Amino acid sequence: MCRSDVKQAVLAKNDDLAADLRGDLARQGVTVVNLLSSPGSGKTELLGRVLARAVEQGVPVAALTADLATENDAVRLARSGAPVQQLLTDGLCHLEARQVRARLDGWLPPDTSVLFVENVGNLVCPAAYDLGETLRVVLMAVTEGEDKPLKYPTAFGSAHLVVITKADLAEPAGFDETAFRTNMQRVNPGVEIVRSCARTGDGVGTLLERALAARDGAPHRPPLAPQPHGHHPTASAPVA
Repeated sequence: MCRSDVKQAVLAKNDDLAADLRGDLARQGVTVVNLLSSPGSGKTELLGRVLARAVEQGVPVAALTADLATENDAVRLARSGAPVQQLLTDGLCHLEARQVRARLDGWLPPDTSVLFVENVGNLVCPAAYDLGETLRVVLMAVTEGEDKPLKYPTAFGSAHLVVITKADLAEPAGFDETAFRTNMQRVNPGVEIVRSCARTGDGVGTLLERALAARDGAPHRPPLAPQPHGHHPTASAPVA
């Protein structure tokens, strides 16, 4: 069996596990939101604000956060008052459906409405793995450059929702939002883009609203959404 066949077999097995997990959680009334970004995008801080907003509003949410090492992010997120668990990947640069299921067994509160999964900081490997999510959110800080979608088309092309973070730094960073939105349309036409700033709270309510709305199904079908049985798209996103 060649290397590509092995990879497809691994992805196919993950897809089957993800589909089972998605079905099981849906029957429990739980929607999964998978958050992907580069390291340093600010997704932990933003997620903490979203969790705190949900707690304030009485929305039963929980979070699973992944890293190669340390439980620092779980400690930070737990300050929101929401149930949080850390998942250490033992060197893997991404999460897989089997890891999510194993960590949830015996822990996830029964009244949970939305489970946020903060993936490992990486825009390459995590893009290929379905975690049983209904909503895949890809985040990017303004400091990363407006051409990021073109450099990582698989990640951005598989997003149901895209979030610009650290929007308060857009001007000093020289971020060209118009160019960014144009690039996003090239790899993922029609995807919604939300501006956010954890420091001011901008975008926090919108992200929570989109997570809750995902209980009825993701509103956008990205062109590079993971397909069943291992037939995952590659980085050949549609370019206008």
